[in-house]
Amino acid sequence: MSLISPKWSAPKSVKVFSTTRIGGVSSSPFDSFNLGDHVGDDHKDVVLNREKLITLGQLPTAPTWLNQIHSTRVVHLPNQDFFETPPSADAVYTNQAKQVCCVMTADCLPVVICNKEGTEVAAAHAGWRGLLDGVLENTVEQFASHDLIAWCGPAIGEKAFEVGNEVKELFCEKDPQAINAFIPSSNEGKWLANLAMLATQRLNSVGINDVHYSNLCTYQNTDTFFSYRKEGITGRQATLIWFE
Repeated sequence: MSLISPKWSAPKSVKVFSTTRIGGVSSSPFDSFNLGDHVGDDHKDVVLNREKLITLGQLPTAPTWLNQIHSTRVVHLPNQDFFETPPSADAVYTNQAKQVCCVMTADCLPVVICNKEGTEVAAAHAGWRGLLDGVLENTVEQFASHDLIAWCGPAIGEKAFEVGNEVKELFCEKDPQAINAFIPSSNEGKWLANLAMLATQRLNSVGINDVHYSNLCTYQNTDTFFSYRKEGITGRQATLIWFE
């Protein structure tokens, strides 16, 4: 199992990593470390991959897996109701030690946030719809602390994420500075969108100026990452955060 860890200024008690597609048991097209149980992969393989994640990632507890629906809903851990049925949400927050916050992606942007004291953490699934509607702002609202740090994990990069004019217009209606996150595509009427920049603008707007980046593109690196836009039928990697 290959893991991506951020280079950022978080306290040592805060643990973060993103998985890759490498090192699991799933067969093509989910090869091999697929963690999504909703993509058509063999259920037994997903269970084995998730068990392997706990062991090799040295997780203190099993992650709470979300039913991600491109919403702005944030759930809190711990919550006994989540043991049997995954909650429908796109972000997860905790102020309790050893509670693993986790989101899955395959081109969308995973964003993790923590406070400088290392006593509050959260993870958000930020596709363009969630970003537009305010999933990051809703996640930040959960924190009691105001001195926060964020890391944007592997996602589709600004050279690969082509969108229509309607997407650009929706973002610019919400925030005029969003225009800086779009450049014209070589395809007429299309734009290349920078998800990390859009996320940074939203984080800055709620007081988070300490933002770090993996600078890894899932679309351009499908030997390492799953990419829904490039592959269609594919697996999901995960980004996790907790504190000791």
